[in-house]
Amino acid sequence: MQNALNYLQRYLGQLHMPAVHMTDLIEILIISFLVYHILVWLRDTRAWAMMKGLILVGVFVVVAAAFNMTTILWIVQNVAGIAFIAIVVILQPELRKAFEELGQTDLLSSLLRVDLTRSEDGLFSDKTLREIVRACEQMAENKTGALIVIEQNTPLQEIERTGIAVDAIVSSQLLINIFEKNTPLHDGAVIIRGNRVVSATCYLPLSESRMDKDLGTRHRAGMGMSENSDALTIIVSEENGLVSLAYKGNLTRNVDADHLRARLVTIQNKEELSAGRRSVLSILSRQQRRRSERREQS
Repeated sequence: MQNALNYLQRYLGQLHMPAVHMTDLIEILIISFLVYHILVWLRDTRAWAMMKGLILVGVFVVVAAAFNMTTILWIVQNVAGIAFIAIVVILQPELRKAFEELGQTDLLSSLLRVDLTRSEDGLFSDKTLREIVRACEQMAENKTGALIVIEQNTPLQEIERTGIAVDAIVSSQLLINIFEKNTPLHDGAVIIRGNRVVSATCYLPLSESRMDKDLGTRHRAGMGMSENSDALTIIVSEENGLVSLAYKGNLTRNVDADHLRARLVTIQNKEELSAGRRSVLSILSRQQRRRSERREQS
């Protein structure tokens, strides 16, 4: 015990606090600022999942170095250069988007960007919620095909740029008019951000998952959008007027107005949203599954 204390005292005696100058503090602040905003940018791209995988690989490398696993260390040393080039190639779209935004926007306002789309009403207002539900009801009744994407946390600027800018307040009349047959904006998807329709005629990525043969391109596009973002996509079928929801890789078919309203309330994410209101969606989901099972049996 005494030997251990003596060793600790000698070790602590060798430690010394380096001199810290004002330039060092400024340098630390600048690096912290840049690292923070790089992490914020990575969080909204596919690079976030890749970074978590790289961290896991890094942990294995540290373990290999601690136990002197020479074979693993040799492989890591020879593969590191190729892996860096592969990462740059894989993330080429994200890197291009980042440099484009850096060149097109003011640097200071971009770095200090504040999300103004969220208010005390949540992601969107109750009025917007009612207008979306009313529009979907009327389009379903008239069998007007529609594809409505409601943006959440994942930015959809790339999808937005494939369409035509609208930038109008959400209303049922506007949505119905956009998707009316033989109109210039009816083909493609509408992007809703907050309380505004930001773009129309947008092209969505098509899902490569196996789907029922009776589902068309709209449903495959809605599923593709849900697999690549956290957006909620509302699909109105032109063939039968049924409303479906695509969210996080899951497709819920033939939903009624109450189910659609409950799902919108959930993603609206109001601070005062109670557990009781959240449970409404699970109850409606069970009822929806029962109806679907009875319909399939019949």
